[in-house]
Amino acid sequence: MLKRYQNLLGGVLGLLDASIIVGAWLVSYWLRFSYPIIPVTKGFPEFSAYAALTPFVAVLWLAVFASLRVYQFSRSFTALKETRALLKAHGLALLLFVTLTYLFEAYKYSRLVTLYFGVLAALSLVVARVLVRSAFRALRLRGFNQRHIVIAGEGEAVERLVDRIDAFPELGLRVRGMVTHEQSPTVGVAGKPVLGHFAQIAEVIAQVKADEVLIALPWSQQDEVSRLLELLKDETVDVRLVPDVYAYVTLGCEVEDFDGVPVVRINDSPLIGWYAAAKRLTDVVVAAIALVLLSPLLLVIAALVKLTSPGPVLYEQERMGLDGRTFQMLKFRSMRTDAEASTGAVWAREVDNRRTLFGTILRKTSLDELPQLWNVLRGEMSLVGPRPERPVFVHQFRKEIPHYMLRHKVKSGITGWAQVNGWRGNTSLRRRIECDLYYIQNWSYALDLKILTLTLWKGFVNKNAY
Repeated sequence: MLKRYQNLLGGVLGLLDASIIVGAWLVSYWLRFSYPIIPVTKGFPEFSAYAALTPFVAVLWLAVFASLRVYQFSRSFTALKETRALLKAHGLALLLFVTLTYLFEAYKYSRLVTLYFGVLAALSLVVARVLVRSAFRALRLRGFNQRHIVIAGEGEAVERLVDRIDAFPELGLRVRGMVTHEQSPTVGVAGKPVLGHFAQIAEVIAQVKADEVLIALPWSQQDEVSRLLELLKDETVDVRLVPDVYAYVTLGCEVEDFDGVPVVRINDSPLIGWYAAAKRLTDVVVAAIALVLLSPLLLVIAALVKLTSPGPVLYEQERMGLDGRTFQMLKFRSMRTDAEASTGAVWAREVDNRRTLFGTILRKTSLDELPQLWNVLRGEMSLVGPRPERPVFVHQFRKEIPHYMLRHKVKSGITGWAQVNGWRGNTSLRRRIECDLYYIQNWSYALDLKILTLTLWKGFVNKNAY
């Protein structure tokens, strides 16, 4: 239901943004060459050369905006956050535009036109977004184009549903009240009145002139669904079923059509389709380039490991990754070869006499993790994701920490949201899992880039790296 109106508003905003981007590009040409602040020294280019680029500009900006989820709603998406998201997406699109036009176009566009375009488009996008959102909200609040809703049900599921609907008044959805089971003593839910019982639903619909009925029954009343559908079969209102699965949802849920059969997907990975392909392509390209560029450093580290302690250069350790599958994770060996001979599998400690002298340096600087670029290239890991854990610890933690296994819904990473926030080493496991679940719930290509940047900035050396 909400997605339908998100798509409507998102479509309006997308058309507006495309018009603004194209207009800003053409106006920037006009400002540069019709009213030059800085004298034109290399001649006046044909307007057609700039006008021909408008389809590319529009498609590029809309693609970046869509990939960064600029057109998605969120309860916490305040005007300030929306402006930041819009400007971040605009900045990325502008960077891609400059790169692509420089690399692949024989014709070189004016740098001053591009500068004008970047500033003008940013200001116009923000102003337009504020005006459109304000106009939608004002019209809906004044009663224009509203849809009146009656909810059949009660309890926590209905309270959450009403809360979500009321959070977006600009969508024009108004919950007029509830109908409940005949034996229910409830007189109101989430501030909305009970207008009658299930048997009276037709009269209630006529009374409030409802446009939609949402059936949101608790599990204990699921047998009433068929009864309600029978009572609604001759009504013209839209009927929607809201399954009571919230208690089982951590990562989110989505309803898909499987050849005409509705299927509710719970706690599914966000990395599917093009998103997964883009992330995998980035992993392969970056890992391959990094292995080539860092090969001298890798050879030096390998030689020092070999010279400072007896044993192999690389250490293979079984870890659990995507979908609970295990793989052999590579590291430069930083401990004695018999490190766990007497203790078995234990976590590393800050003061650990099992480490070699050079191994201590490797672990403090996280350079022992560099061979995992090969795991990334092989597809066993990603550059960014929850850190993989040893199966012996996984079997322990899954019993102690709720939702622990959901971190295996995406590929494990060399670095992750928990690591750049300092939750690594022998720190709070619960906080680490919270970070992992946050990453999965909020995954975007931009978040991966942010984590990689933070890793380069402050992720290698950490007080908890041991």
